[in-house]
Amino acid sequence: MHLLNPKEFAQSYPDKETKQIMLKTIDFFEGMGLAKTKADYESRRWYTEFLEFNKKEQIFATLLTPKGYGKKSARWDTSRITDFAEILGFYGLTYWYCFQVSALGVGPIFLGSNEALKKKTAALLKEGEIFAFGLSEKEHGADIYSSEMKLIPQKDGTYLARGEKYYIGNGNKAALVSTFGKVEGTDDYVFFAVDSQHEKYECIKNVINNQDYVANYRLNDYPITKDDISEIGHKAWDDSLNTINVMKFNLGFASIGICTHAYHETIDHASNRRLFDHYVTDFVHIKQLFVDAYTRLTAMKLFAHRARDYMRSASEDDRRYLLFNPMVKMKVTTQGEEVMNNLWDVMAAKGFEKDLYFENAVIDIRALPKLEGTVHVNMALIVKFMANYFFKPAKYDDVPVRRDGVNDDFLFNQGITKGLGKTRFHDYNLAYDKCKLPNVSIFKKQIAIFKKMLMVARPNKNQVKDIDFLLIVGELFTLVAYGQLILESWDKNEIDDDLIDQIFDFMVRDFSKYALQLYSKTSSTRVQQVFCQVMISKPKRDARRFERILNDFAYAKKDAYVMNP
Repeated sequence: MHLLNPKEFAQSYPDKETKQIMLKTIDFFEGMGLAKTKADYESRRWYTEFLEFNKKEQIFATLLTPKGYGKKSARWDTSRITDFAEILGFYGLTYWYCFQVSALGVGPIFLGSNEALKKKTAALLKEGEIFAFGLSEKEHGADIYSSEMKLIPQKDGTYLARGEKYYIGNGNKAALVSTFGKVEGTDDYVFFAVDSQHEKYECIKNVINNQDYVANYRLNDYPITKDDISEIGHKAWDDSLNTINVMKFNLGFASIGICTHAYHETIDHASNRRLFDHYVTDFVHIKQLFVDAYTRLTAMKLFAHRARDYMRSASEDDRRYLLFNPMVKMKVTTQGEEVMNNLWDVMAAKGFEKDLYFENAVIDIRALPKLEGTVHVNMALIVKFMANYFFKPAKYDDVPVRRDGVNDDFLFNQGITKGLGKTRFHDYNLAYDKCKLPNVSIFKKQIAIFKKMLMVARPNKNQVKDIDFLLIVGELFTLVAYGQLILESWDKNEIDDDLIDQIFDFMVRDFSKYALQLYSKTSSTRVQQVFCQVMISKPKRDARRFERILNDFAYAKKDAYVMNP
């Protein structure tokens, strides 16, 4: 599983059209060149050429139209959607964002029960249109319980839509904006679609200072008929959360793309720069920074790809994706920040220069953990799975690697969004026990101590109310699941043993870091502190392994890729 090099793109697909989508997208951006994409980014110019390219090549129509609503090759295939998301992130988060919020926008429609609206959406996708997802509001943010957008019933059976939405990507140009609200005088939630160019749709402003357009819009008694409503009642509520379940997944892949491009620039800079009669890559601390950046980035990709298998194989009886999905959004994107921190320590002042992609990357990488719910919101979701994950394993059939070209039907039939705490998981030890590498063995001991702490000295009532305390516990739990899927990826994709052992070098260090943080909390008990002390471990040092990963993996990317000027 290699880091993306657009000029040597080698991913295979079950059909030729998917490969052509990826290659044409790469050719489009390489044809634009770095100088043009940078100039557009700096001037905050709307990406007209990208949208024209999408229209000509029918890319959004092919990737974002579920099977049965578009041409024969159109399907909702998470495998190729995430590959495309990674490529867009590689060239610029602004292009990924346009794609991401279009995916969010069509989500409630294809999850809904209005077949005519689905067909209309598919036709608009074919015409090259973009879409938007009108969920959040200025005063309430992610608190969608408090939505003030209203559909006001009229005597003739129609409605008038009245209210504002805030922080809505593509809200200036979207052919349809899937808008969430309530039916006035009832407790019914509703999703309905509006046209951003309608006279009763007021696009107030772009709320960010960026190339993207993130709108504050107001509906001024916008006329709505049943033809515009995708869902009404509790199903509309479920559709809002299930849309996010599907789409938040793409954030991790954007982060992978950003870090990969930045990595290429960093290794080229460092390996060709001499200071104090040495190349920068000769310095000991630089070697450590590159090995950590490379292994963290590789781990991001290994985890996200394996989580994708669970997404695509999900069913009514197998909802393990509900844990792994927000981890791609939360853990992978925060690891992206760690990678960029390492790379920026290498780039130093060079990282500020205006002619590099890197300057964009250090800004954009911070955005991803903040979208589709903050890290705190996603962690609060993740900890709900902890008890069943550790103490109530169930048996499931093995999930294969999923690169097959089929529609991911279940994602549009996820059902009700309650009962997350009842979700079951297979025994994580199955993955860990297959691997006897030194650092994996150390990590397994740390897990065993953490699990015992959860049994003997679990968080008390006051600690449960302390979100900061639970966040640290959640970080420890997340590392366990993160390592599990990395090892499953290793097992199924023949990943190099030395690379995996070096990945678990930083995993052991990260686990120790969070154990120390938990120990240092003023609210931690004496017994918890004892467990935390025992959890703190050092990874197994292996000079041969480190030098091999440095030279055969991390430094081997030297001069491998430079974006066209």
